[in-house]
Amino acid sequence: MKRKILITAIILALFSCQNKEKPESRNIIKTITEDTLSKTVAGTANLSEVPAKDDKTVELIRKQLLVLLKKDLPAMTKEDRFFYYDAFDLNNDGKDEYFVGFSNSYFCGSGGCSGYILNNEGIVINKFTVTDFPILVTTSSTEKFYDLLFETGGKFHLLKFKNGKYPSNPSVQENWKGDIPAASPVVLDIYAKKLEKYSF
Repeated sequence: MKRKILITAIILALFSCQNKEKPESRNIIKTITEDTLSKTVAGTANLSEVPAKDDKTVELIRKQLLVLLKKDLPAMTKEDRFFYYDAFDLNNDGKDEYFVGFSNSYFCGSGGCSGYILNNEGIVINKFTVTDFPILVTTSSTEKFYDLLFETGGKFHLLKFKNGKYPSNPSVQENWKGDIPAASPVVLDIYAKKLEKYSF
């Protein structure tokens, strides 16, 4: 093992010397790769230097939130400006919808928290208020969208998709009677799944 590390170090040293004559020809990927390899060989690699995942969905949601919350931004602290999201195809069209939730004092009160459901292009399907997470997806549907169960005030409420959106206030919708279906998919399970939070 020591021999392999020594050979790798010698190759890197030779490679580095050859490239010193033409620094402008080195590209950033090669530089990062060499740096990571040399740190790994030396035992000084720090995995915290790896950038956080920032995919297209996160960027789509981030841009939409900056528009939707434009008037709120001046009153928000840095700690207020983060979100969680979860994806689920609510209408079986092969494209996920995005559940966006918050868990700080700006968006949450004694009745629960607020959030959004966005379509695959980032357009708001609706805003929701006073809910506790997670949100459950039932097997029944209305207007081709799955019915949802939102918990608020310790009770589950059934939300049905009508006229292009779900109701915004779950607490005034009909109470769910009976047991919660065990097979119900769970979305925005912020606490149990420890979903990653993103800034906006």
